[in-house]
Amino acid sequence: QCALWKDNACCTANTSLEAHRDQSYLYNFNWDHCGVMPERCKRHFIQDTCLYECSPNLGPWIDQSDTSWRKERILHVPLCQEDCEQWWEDCQDAVTCKVNWHKGWNWTSG
Repeated sequence: QCALWKDNACCTANTSLEAHRDQSYLYNFNWDHCGVMPERCKRHFIQDTCLYECSPNLGPWIDQSDTSWRKERILHVPLCQEDCEQWWEDCQDAVTCKVNWHKGWNWTSG
């Protein structure tokens, strides 16, 4: 799914491969952390990871972040309405055991 950026990417082929793994070294995070995520839903999260890791065009949306696990984040990137609606459609029946994936994780156990 990272092929959109293959001709002008800020990531390696290995990064692309890792973005597609359920348990990836990229973020030490498992898409199936609360049960199996449906493939149709997971593809949106993989695409989002590819955008974040590979797009050479995110400069205007890079925001400095002072957290223990990252120094920058991508904020307020414009998305197409139809992409958001399709993401919702594909994930509306999926579940998570976390209210906010960006904070409150206990990483001590790995």
